[in-house]
Amino acid sequence: MRCADITYIPIGRGFLYLVAIMDWASRVVLAWRLFNTMDVSFCIAALEEALSRFGKPEIFNTDQGSQFTSPGFTGALMAAGVRISMDGRGRWMDNVFIERLWRSLKHEEVYLKGYADGREAHAGIGSWIVFYNGTRPHQALGNRTPMVVWRDGPSGGFGNTAVDMTPRDFARGLDDAGASPTCPQPQLQQWAA
Repeated sequence: MRCADITYIPIGRGFLYLVAIMDWASRVVLAWRLFNTMDVSFCIAALEEALSRFGKPEIFNTDQGSQFTSPGFTGALMAAGVRISMDGRGRWMDNVFIERLWRSLKHEEVYLKGYADGREAHAGIGSWIVFYNGTRPHQALGNRTPMVVWRDGPSGGFGNTAVDMTPRDFARGLDDAGASPTCPQPQLQQWAA
């Protein structure tokens, strides 16, 4: 079973939208995309990439947001032969694993960094997701990382890194001033290059 959700990411002069596709059993983030509008296209692109790279799940769960109930998103799932599951209205606990992902991401990365712009957000989120998938142990997973559980599980073996779903051209355009990345950590600067 897989799930998807969208959250807000604050930046210096506003916010961006982040969508992630997650495998429930392993909690691994299979795909993500950062975008500046709530247009359904960034959700569909993330879904299609996750399906093409990691195969199709039996069931896909989302909330009842307009992006996930749109004909484009549900049509992509139906065309792939995936059963659709949607949370009840106001029932965030129905998709608790991805809600927990958002909490961890925001408290361990986003709020601590206070991104100035989209480039910093893209770099920081990308680096954190790699850390989350491959380094950060989860008590609920027997202190294993999501990627270890993904590879060892019955649905595993499809790869060993999360898919960065943000096109490079878009990442370059996130900084309105066209400035180079300002993240102080050199390893993060490669994400926005």
